[in-house]
Amino acid sequence: MSRSVRTGALLLAALLTGAAGGCSGGGGDSSRADTSAGQKLDWKSCPAPSDSEDASTGRAPGQSWECATLHAPLDYGHPKGDTIGIALIRAKATDPDHRIGSLLFNFGGPGGSGITTLPAFAEDYRNLRTRYDLVSFDPRGVGRSDGVKCLGDKELDSYYAADSTPDDAGERRALMDRVKKYAAACEKNSGKVLAHVGTSNAARDMDLMREALGDDKLHYFGISYGTELGGVYAHLFPKKVGRALLDGVVDPTHDPVQGALGQAKGFQLALGNYLRACAGSHDNCPTEQQIQRLLGRLDRRPAPAADGRTLTESLASGGIAQSLYSKDFWDYLTEGVEDAENGDGKILLALADSMNGRDKDGAYSSLQSSLNAVTCADFKQRYTAEDIAGKVGEFRAASPVFGDFMAWSLTQCTGWPVPGEWKTPDVSAGGAAPMLVVGNTGDPATPYAGARKMARRLGEGVGVELTYKGEGHGAYNSGDACVKRTVDAYLLDGTVPKNGTVCS
Repeated sequence: MSRSVRTGALLLAALLTGAAGGCSGGGGDSSRADTSAGQKLDWKSCPAPSDSEDASTGRAPGQSWECATLHAPLDYGHPKGDTIGIALIRAKATDPDHRIGSLLFNFGGPGGSGITTLPAFAEDYRNLRTRYDLVSFDPRGVGRSDGVKCLGDKELDSYYAADSTPDDAGERRALMDRVKKYAAACEKNSGKVLAHVGTSNAARDMDLMREALGDDKLHYFGISYGTELGGVYAHLFPKKVGRALLDGVVDPTHDPVQGALGQAKGFQLALGNYLRACAGSHDNCPTEQQIQRLLGRLDRRPAPAADGRTLTESLASGGIAQSLYSKDFWDYLTEGVEDAENGDGKILLALADSMNGRDKDGAYSSLQSSLNAVTCADFKQRYTAEDIAGKVGEFRAASPVFGDFMAWSLTQCTGWPVPGEWKTPDVSAGGAAPMLVVGNTGDPATPYAGARKMARRLGEGVGVELTYKGEGHGAYNSGDACVKRTVDAYLLDGTVPKNGTVCS
């Protein structure tokens, strides 16, 4: 679940308010094309989004969006072989006389689409646009860049609704069978790209992007998983790092078990923060025990929801987790739990759908299939049911609400058809320019401790830590004036804050 709140907010807005219309990006082209650093990007007006892409983009007034396709080798080990098209989107700087260059955004996931996310939230980056061309992209294997396809929409409805917290040996076997069938479907439908969608290849694409954009240095804004991608880029190309912000930081020292356990603790912390805040301002707030009992009931008997669908325990767990990515979602959680206890699962189901990348018409984006594909191309570890069953107690102690859910999420790479690259990513970047690393003390998805670990792994004089004492996933878009002022001074003026600066 390590993904940016920006992507979930797009889908949630569409699901709960019926938003529609907008701008999207250029497509993935796998034909033989010029993949050199000197290739010319053919910028054109952006096409409309497809049914499986979020439809709430392009809403910031006064924006003019252009799209292009960067051509890259599918396999950097065989640069003259097949190519892959990387979909790009940009809005040019509003003060071209003082333009610094391009500012490249990755909004997390892995699996989040920059093509849809950047236009929708461009107003948040208005100050940065004065001196930068705002640029984002669908990483390889995501969205319009040969997005990974596994199951069909109806099959995905069943897959996400199925029991993901097995209580006995039979349910474990059923879970493992589903996971292996999912992996086989990914291989059948996207086998050509699965071995090449890892983070190292995405980082190489970013350096090719930098050159094609005409920038000597890569100026970068990475959120959530985008911080890991930024760290890997800095390791591979330390001398090419310009001004780089890492916000909502993934802990680069964690393997999948440690990462999932950290998230279990992070979501439990965020749930407690929500419950305390809710109790101080509302009279219909749930307790943690009520939420646990609700999930137990849904495991036995799902609740009716929209369009003939039902809210299962798995979907409710995902919906509750989704609501903790931002304080903006907390009221939905309060209403959703109350409604579900009264037999109406619509709100929690909408939250779960936003987590899973399902739009109001039942079409899924590549969000979760891409997340799986990138994660499994990155990490070597593969876990059996027995491995996970032996760890459930530790996860449950870390989070009575999310522990089982997070422990069994470790099945995601079981039976995956391609091997992973590393046990943990290398982000050491000696010789790179200072990179600003922002940690949020209340972050559920990327717990605060990861920011310090990232800053240290980047290296002395490279990782500069900024702390935000707040809630939600990430800090820059939280509305905190101190964070925004400090980050803007760094990105726009090159002012590096003192290491350990705190905003509260």
